[in-house]
Amino acid sequence: MRLTTQHPAIVVDDIHRSFGKVKANNGISLSVEPGQVVGLLGHNGAGKTTMVSQIVGLLKPDSGRIHVAGVDAVADPARARRQVSVQSQSQAPVEGLTPRGAIEISAKLRGGRSEYVEQAVEALADELEIRPWLDRRALPEGAGLSGGIRRLTSFAMSVVAPTPVLVLDEPTNDVDAHRRRLLWSAVRRRADEGAGVLLVTHNVAEIDQIVDKLVILEKGTVIAQGTIDELRGPSDLVRLTYSGGDVDGKKPFLVEKVHHSAGRTALTLRMEQLEAATTWAIAQRAAGRLESFSVSPMTLEDVYLDLTANKDTGAKGLANV
Repeated sequence: MRLTTQHPAIVVDDIHRSFGKVKANNGISLSVEPGQVVGLLGHNGAGKTTMVSQIVGLLKPDSGRIHVAGVDAVADPARARRQVSVQSQSQAPVEGLTPRGAIEISAKLRGGRSEYVEQAVEALADELEIRPWLDRRALPEGAGLSGGIRRLTSFAMSVVAPTPVLVLDEPTNDVDAHRRRLLWSAVRRRADEGAGVLLVTHNVAEIDQIVDKLVILEKGTVIAQGTIDELRGPSDLVRLTYSGGDVDGKKPFLVEKVHHSAGRTALTLRMEQLEAATTWAIAQRAAGRLESFSVSPMTLEDVYLDLTANKDTGAKGLANV
């Protein structure tokens, strides 16, 4: 069971936060509703950690408004913090503890009764498949428990006591592929039970199936937000990617966007242009002007790279390039 709120889980309205001359957050607005998973995506230095620190009351914005489950987090950060469970990007300090002990302590600090805590720990051990390590002690310098088990323990510590808002900062770091799927299912389950979840991540590929909405930050500013389908755009877009050779210049088909990265060029096309583009690529490869090419549907990662690429990297919106 999870506590829910009649208010929006999180409302961030025109937040500004600077450190000296550096604008870490520059007019950021976003919202998370109960039952919703919202992804906060951006490169390192995009302003994600600063934003989260303000939501949970660890930093005060220079200007703007933040409400957490109806509580003014700027005027009363301590009260707002009680509405939120947080998994920070850094590992929880569990040295000397077993996962069971660490999760129990976290639950009791939030007022959990002993009988509830015992049941909750057992349920989480099964949900995340960490039972073999549940009573193994974490030792200094990473001994005793792997980084993945420590990360899953940290997640369990953040969700063991019900709160209306859940903030997760890179929860799958160091977690193996199988348990990443279990963790994503656990996150989705908390949202389905009514929690508003803000998921901070750089892992574009994995969040495609879990988030209801995505907010993309770049240099302290929201550059795009919406559902995955809204951000991905028309369903008839495809991507032709090629490497090697010098084939710049006008092409016999229309191109929506071009992205250059690490010696590869990606052309975003509409499906109606694909036949002409493929014929052109085959001819260029046969003439030795490019090494290889591939065609694939547009992914969320493609969209993200297009949005965050600046003009200096060669990303353009154009036709017949």
